[in-house]
Amino acid sequence: MQTPFRAATCMSNQPGKQPKDMTMTDDDMSEERGARKHLLYVADPMCSWCYGFAPVIAAIADHFGDRLPVELMMGGLRAGNTKPFTAEDKRTIGGHWRKVESATGQPFDFARMEAREGWVYDTEPACRAVVTMRLLNPGMALAYKARVQHAFYAEGRDTAADAVLADIAAEMGVEREMFFAELVSPEARRETQRDFLAAQKAGIRGFPALLAGDGAGRYILVSNGYRPLDGLPEALEKWLDAAPPAN
Repeated sequence: MQTPFRAATCMSNQPGKQPKDMTMTDDDMSEERGARKHLLYVADPMCSWCYGFAPVIAAIADHFGDRLPVELMMGGLRAGNTKPFTAEDKRTIGGHWRKVESATGQPFDFARMEAREGWVYDTEPACRAVVTMRLLNPGMALAYKARVQHAFYAEGRDTAADAVLADIAAEMGVEREMFFAELVSPEARRETQRDFLAAQKAGIRGFPALLAGDGAGRYILVSNGYRPLDGLPEALEKWLDAAPPAN
């Protein structure tokens, strides 16, 4: 069953409001993630602050490797939206993008965004594409998400279109027709909705969100929104050393 459209929040970190010792025990957050310590990254490929966070999460994944693997969960920023892009939307979103560009240095193609007419900002297909890559090749999912983000924000490509998302997978060496078939399959749609529901049930309303899981279903919130890399690996190293082993 598809969840109704809801607009979540794409945001930068707000240290004063972040519950640093937050713990989650929801079964949906840990199901099938294995009895091992890991990071749970809740994001949307068409969330601008998630795009800004892409180099940060890539650096964290490279730093920890298998010691603290990154597991992806799609949050669904504007999943199921049916409202066409308006001039006001362009002004509002353009302002958000400029803030992300200034804070992170990530490139944006403003001209193509402003030239869109009648386009529907539905993030479900892009989320489903990342879930599809996770199903087919989990080790490529994070890199694929980053490639989709760059295609949307820096190249102005329509990542709300299944065909474009399959093209991007092919550019990364994945057989296009196989990817497309999985992308439009009932399994991919179910898994994507499952991600959305798990994120909602856990109370995650803003992206990007990064949590550290102890492998026993308990999570602490590492970052609620975008934050730079500075200090993150060191803080996670301390948590990794101090966290009790999973039962």
